[in-house]
Amino acid sequence: MNDVDPKLAATEVGHLAHAVLDAVGEVVVGKREALELVLAGILAGGHVLLEDLPGLGKTLTARSFAQALGLDFRRLQFTPDLLPADVTGSFLYNQRSGDFAFRAGPVFTNLLLADEINRTPPKTQSALLEAMQEKQVSVEGVTYRLDEPFHVLATANPVEHEGTYPLPEAQLDRFLLRVSFGYPDPGEEWEVLRRRISRRREEAEIKPVVNAATLRAMQAALEDVVVEDSIGRYLVALAGATREHPSVLVGASPRGSLALLLLARVRAVLAGRDYVVPEDVKEVAVPALAHRITLRPELWLRRVAPAAIVDEVLAATPAPASGALPSYATGLPVR
Repeated sequence: MNDVDPKLAATEVGHLAHAVLDAVGEVVVGKREALELVLAGILAGGHVLLEDLPGLGKTLTARSFAQALGLDFRRLQFTPDLLPADVTGSFLYNQRSGDFAFRAGPVFTNLLLADEINRTPPKTQSALLEAMQEKQVSVEGVTYRLDEPFHVLATANPVEHEGTYPLPEAQLDRFLLRVSFGYPDPGEEWEVLRRRISRRREEAEIKPVVNAATLRAMQAALEDVVVEDSIGRYLVALAGATREHPSVLVGASPRGSLALLLLARVRAVLAGRDYVVPEDVKEVAVPALAHRITLRPELWLRRVAPAAIVDEVLAATPAPASGALPSYATGLPVR
């Protein structure tokens, strides 16, 4: 594979995506739906928050995707004493040249695993904000661009609160979606053990299915997936309904509707289509919107989950049934 971005059709992207999922599925057992969501976040050009209990394969998933996608991979363990410079890099004095030279931090990679991101203070968490949104890092007034593709897969433990710092809403909003794996069933858990016995070592290696250039081409091809006007208004209606729900203090921002758009395009491609249908939107609504919603305090006491609010919004918002061409494809004015 060369380093020049090839031109890909939506069907080719779907075939390559399924090949990547098959490769990762050789290591991560029985979580195909969750793995599709993680890959959707990467193909959509975003960042993914893996929020689940310890030992359920979050770190393994990140490493496996990096290998299958042929990306440079770095893992950064977030701890209470981690400093922003430990993430972005810093200037060090070079005795030979008598000048300060920039030493790049682990954020300068293609796929960064931010392990246990909620174990570090907000000051260090915020060091990732510029990198995640602008694909650049500013240190001592100097801006450094990050090589593309650049994606953050962050892990967090949702139930352990001692020694942790909740992610602020501004940072949660930077994650395109939030994914949980859950416990495997007995058959899947035995398969994990069987494969470990079979390979006779701890680490599992995956051969690259694509490389960075092909991944960029796959991401570019998603721009050709058609989104009809009624689908676009449906996305806006869903995000808007979260802001008007009586149980919600702060609803999904416009980044929420944009996340629905990007992820629905990936779901369409995975289904072998070059156009989005309402079912694509419904499948990604909870992982794309639930983490962007802040519930009223009394709802937390009743243990109401944001995902339940998104389900209510989906049930109450009529889905479109239109076969019309999108206005941006026909030259018609958008109303």
